[in-house]
Amino acid sequence: MEYQLQVNRAMETLKKDLPTLFEKDISYEIYAKDIYFRDPVNKLKGKFNYHIIFWTLRFHARLFFTQIYFDLHDVSQTAQDTILANWTVRGVLRVPWKARIFFNGYSTYTLNKDGLIYNHIDTWDRKPSEILKQFIRK
Repeated sequence: MEYQLQVNRAMETLKKDLPTLFEKDISYEIYAKDIYFRDPVNKLKGKFNYHIIFWTLRFHARLFFTQIYFDLHDVSQTAQDTILANWTVRGVLRVPWKARIFFNGYSTYTLNKDGLIYNHIDTWDRKPSEILKQFIRK
């Protein structure tokens, strides 16, 4: 019962945090100290490094984009220890031709026996090189 309450808390926190992750920091109390993160361009372990990856996202969003959005479509519990979040990243690059970025993805979060997220794997619908091609003037 307590485990499921923790899973529910993690899901609610993700629903609250993810849509604004380019604007403000997320809540870290739902993550284990030894959290592992992987996406198509990054791999890291530890809560400190996890903080850094989100700080870097916000920094680059402000530096390189006039508009950037993280559209959260769904957060659901797909197994006792797994949460899945489906999302889209879209934005306008800070260049004269206003190049647009758009890609879909999903985040798979795995929880430990205490109900804390210890594994966060992001999957994108295209390769990073294909995403970068969106920035080139046509």
